[in-house]
Amino acid sequence: MTQIETIETSSLGDRSYLATDGEVAVVVDPQRDIDRVLALVERHGVHVTHVLETHVHNDYVTGGLELARRLGAIYVLSGDDDVAYERQPVGDGDVLTTGSLRMRVLHTPGHTHHHLSYVLEDADGSPEAVFTGGSLLYGTTGRTDLVGPEFTTELTHAQYASARRLAELLPPQTKVFPTHGFGSFCSASQSQAEESTIEHESNVNPALTLAEQEFVDDLIGGLDAFPAYYARMAPINRQGPAPVDLSLPERVDGAELRRRIEAGEWVVDLRDRRAFAAGHLTGSLGFELSRNFVTYLGWLYHWGTPLTLVGESRDQIADARRELVRIGVDALAGMAVGDIAVLADGQELRSYPVSDFAGLARVRAERDVHLLDARRNDERRAGGVGGSQHIPLHELGDRLNEVPDGEVWVYCGSGYRASIAASVLDRPGRQVVLINDSYDSARKAGLDTKNP
Repeated sequence: MTQIETIETSSLGDRSYLATDGEVAVVVDPQRDIDRVLALVERHGVHVTHVLETHVHNDYVTGGLELARRLGAIYVLSGDDDVAYERQPVGDGDVLTTGSLRMRVLHTPGHTHHHLSYVLEDADGSPEAVFTGGSLLYGTTGRTDLVGPEFTTELTHAQYASARRLAELLPPQTKVFPTHGFGSFCSASQSQAEESTIEHESNVNPALTLAEQEFVDDLIGGLDAFPAYYARMAPINRQGPAPVDLSLPERVDGAELRRRIEAGEWVVDLRDRRAFAAGHLTGSLGFELSRNFVTYLGWLYHWGTPLTLVGESRDQIADARRELVRIGVDALAGMAVGDIAVLADGQELRSYPVSDFAGLARVRAERDVHLLDARRNDERRAGGVGGSQHIPLHELGDRLNEVPDGEVWVYCGSGYRASIAASVLDRPGRQVVLINDSYDSARKAGLDTKNP
């Protein structure tokens, strides 16, 4: 009986998989930090013979090439993808066998032109599961605009056809194991499902329930901005990523932190958003180390700018380091650890208040305040707090001159993006107030959310 283990990378909304018959194993779409896979392989005591890629990834740097080299496994990728390294090229209809495992290759274009799915078959050739990468996801499909806008319509039609092909070829009970769709911007929309089958998707997935043109129009109409760093991922993956390095950078003191900030370098504070608001180095940026950390830091980061991390402990720095190598941010300029007051090296810390939507409602009853909405365009289209200015977080750095000086309250959907925006805005001459609250609370506080 085949066992399938899931390796979840919740910060990027992705999953990798290890499938084993108890003696040999295959790994599907591994992330850059391969130590997690190696630990799982050791725990099972199996020999990995193949590392399979469903596609050249756009949202993370693959660990597949290094993993295959480390384990002496065969690295498998579409023969139509142009890459700079040796791999076993495969295409539609090919069958890979190892031990009692059989993997049938299906060409399922849409998320990319050469995207593949791998059907896990039993000894009789009957499908048990399908690894669908960025094609058929839970209740949705992969984005079709990441290769280039000129291909979006073509790939959306292809995505529809690929989903239909999977549903037609595979039995209803076949389990579906996608790589994307758990918070990844590679997904056309988001789903809360944790497992699925072909039968379930046939009843709920738009690609399997809508007419083709309706599906195409809905998917394209729902696409919004995706993280800017995505443009860097496919070129790295085509060239072949360097071996992963999770070692910590050199430690620097408070005086050096101040010099780096004054030189225009990025000094990123990993502490909790409330701790940052209570006291932080002037000119530093607050990116709380939580689930969304790497997506938004990668989105806003000026690639190549020296980056120094500030954290409460070495473990916190190590966790951030792991997240960053997953998107190819390998060269850290340094780290600083400890009490922020000590790291300030005699300089006065900056701070700003933290409130909620109820607090905003009370203040608005007394005076006008400038309110900034840092959510995405698709969220704004569904409504926003009346009288608020809308600048999506990923555009804020280039539009700072549009935000007035003085008192500025800032909100998003949960408080996380607003906390980053607040750190970007917090400079002498401006008094920031962070609304650390769920957007659902705005209406409950009596604020108008229909006429932004």
